[in-house]
Amino acid sequence: MTKDTDVTANESASQLIDGRINELGDWRGETLARIRDLIKQADPDVIEEWKWQKATSPGVPVWSHDGIICTGESYKNVVKLTFAKGAQLKDPTRLFNSSLDGNVRRAIDLHEGEQIDADAFQSLIREAVALNESAAVGKRARGVSS
Repeated sequence: MTKDTDVTANESASQLIDGRINELGDWRGETLARIRDLIKQADPDVIEEWKWQKATSPGVPVWSHDGIICTGESYKNVVKLTFAKGAQLKDPTRLFNSSLDGNVRRAIDLHEGEQIDADAFQSLIREAVALNESAAVGKRARGVSS
């Protein structure tokens, strides 16, 4: 277990994500569950993680494949999907609508009643995976461990 993955010994990351979805119990939980399904469909090899848990924060669902793809945070009025390398991704359908000024991350904010374009979202997931995989191959070729 890495220092960033603060999962208790008795609960897997997937169980914690299940718990978060159930705990929300409203449109945010439904949205997070739908996003999770879309991610798993787009990348069957995705790894679910639970990171950044501390006294002041319950933690954050994270989906990874050779590095972080995106996180799924829930707030009172929004479910925020932050792509770790979003600034490097092509977004022809303009799903990214938040954190647009940064040099690295990009986010998609979903509000109550909003639906995401599933095909466009899954394309972003696959593109993020390909970007992570190409970076991982480059590191391995240079003999750098991740």
